[in-house]
Amino acid sequence: MKRCPECRRDYYDDTLLYCLDDGNPLLEGPRSEPGAIATGFPSDEEPRTAILPGSDLFDSEGVTRPQITGAAEAPQENRSEQSERQSLSADRAAEQRGRSVGWRWPLAVVGIIAVAALGVFFGIRYFKADSSGAINSIAVLPFENRGGDADSEYLSDGLTESLTYRLSKLPNLKVSPTSSIFRYRGRDTEVTKVGNELGVNAVVTGRVMERGDNLSISIELVDVRSDKVIWGEQYERKMSDLLQTQREIAAEITNRLQIKLSGEDEKTLAKNYTANNEAYQLYLKGRYHWGKRTKDDFLKGIECFQQAIKLDPNFALAYVGVADSYNVMPSYGFLAPGEAFPQARSMAQKAVEIDPTLAQAYASLACPSAYYERDWQKADSEFGRAVELDPNDPQIHYVFGYYLEQTGRIDEGMGEFKKTLELDPLFVPAAANLAGAYLNARQYDLALEQAKRTYKLEPSHPTSRFWLGVSYLANGMNAEAAELGEGVLKTDPTNQDALYITGYAYAKLGRRSEAEDILKRFSDIAQKGYVLRSSIAGIYGALGNKDKAFAELERAFADHDSELPRIKVDPLMDPFRGDPRFAALVKRLNLPE
Repeated sequence: MKRCPECRRDYYDDTLLYCLDDGNPLLEGPRSEPGAIATGFPSDEEPRTAILPGSDLFDSEGVTRPQITGAAEAPQENRSEQSERQSLSADRAAEQRGRSVGWRWPLAVVGIIAVAALGVFFGIRYFKADSSGAINSIAVLPFENRGGDADSEYLSDGLTESLTYRLSKLPNLKVSPTSSIFRYRGRDTEVTKVGNELGVNAVVTGRVMERGDNLSISIELVDVRSDKVIWGEQYERKMSDLLQTQREIAAEITNRLQIKLSGEDEKTLAKNYTANNEAYQLYLKGRYHWGKRTKDDFLKGIECFQQAIKLDPNFALAYVGVADSYNVMPSYGFLAPGEAFPQARSMAQKAVEIDPTLAQAYASLACPSAYYERDWQKADSEFGRAVELDPNDPQIHYVFGYYLEQTGRIDEGMGEFKKTLELDPLFVPAAANLAGAYLNARQYDLALEQAKRTYKLEPSHPTSRFWLGVSYLANGMNAEAAELGEGVLKTDPTNQDALYITGYAYAKLGRRSEAEDILKRFSDIAQKGYVLRSSIAGIYGALGNKDKAFAELERAFADHDSELPRIKVDPLMDPFRGDPRFAALVKRLNLPE
């Protein structure tokens, strides 16, 4: 047995070297030291097992017996005299208690029974079999970066995402995706509470420490239903073993969950996306930057992915990383569609050629088909293939639902958003866009209710803010929309979503000069980069200037503005619907019926 000298947690796995809680070296036991009880721990600590009256360390009246701590035996005559005194003392005690029996249990037997009874009690209390059934859902919480070095955060985040990705491929196991679990990063929360919030049976927690070329990973698997640790392990490896270690952890968790795998399932779990450890680390760094969603981080992420590709030209996931980055940047106004989408298509196509079974590659391929090439039939096919290959990936259902809702197939889009939320109840973008789908279906009350609920869940998320703002506008709550937009612009003055919501609200509130000032700010942004012309058109429409609005819509069409297809169903575009120019524009988009 080992114990942590700081938190005093005991470990019965002799292979562990460091405490899973605080990372301190574990103390070996047993050992003998002057003044120390033979437990292997310092004498100022309490012994692990309490000494109870009735054990062989006490006489029959509860008086502590002398203990022999040395190797030499006491003289025989002393033991005889001691035994005689004990016998007489016991007889007197029996007489005084008026015992009616003519015999008594040997003390050793009593001690054994007492210990056995305690063992049964604690065994039932703490180690009884779980009657709540097999574990069928799990969440991998964000690994803690114990090194304190910000440059190592990609390791903790990357291991979390990679482990989540591998476990999500297992049959009959629901895995909370990183879109939900990263909201717990840096929060000191109880695993049982988190498990209940995520609706899972088990939670994986981990700690990572990088020390030069050495890597220390501590990991625990907890059944949140009983708050019991199913498994814990510590890995002391070289950084060059990171890829193999990550696969070992996934395999061990699968084993502990007692998931029965087919031969195909085992191949999926052990799938080797790259054999180059350095390329794998670069991929983790790329995804780390991709998740931050700033222009600089997108560019840093692309650079990491491309370096990984140079090291391993057959690393399909790295190509998907580049494609995902270019697919997203136009919607933030970071890059023009004409610059971004062709590069996204090239990278996604390469990923499909390398690995025709990679679902994420098909989802990445569908975005340029839809939003740049406007080949809706092709996009349908590619999204459908992605869902077919990985029907349990909430991200794929989300992007498919967004595409369906954007192009006017509102009911189908709602279905995909709801499927996403079944797989991941805390997937904020899906919950927010469900509010958008209600708006497009002209269910304004439901939209506002859904938007408020999502915003409360995560107020800082750009998608939850956007759809709450648009829900306010659609419900005529223009003052609330303006206040929301102004709050964002205080800290992010070039945020195009906030500019759109604020400018539209000002126009509806009759604050024309302020709305025109917002339009000027859009113009200033356009001098340096790409702007969403559909947003500018919406503000002009709210001001009643249809000619300028249609001029901006034409520019949006020429730019392949990824938000433009939504005009078919967007309630904020209703003032244009009687104009023949609007019907002609929708027809030119050739949207599916």
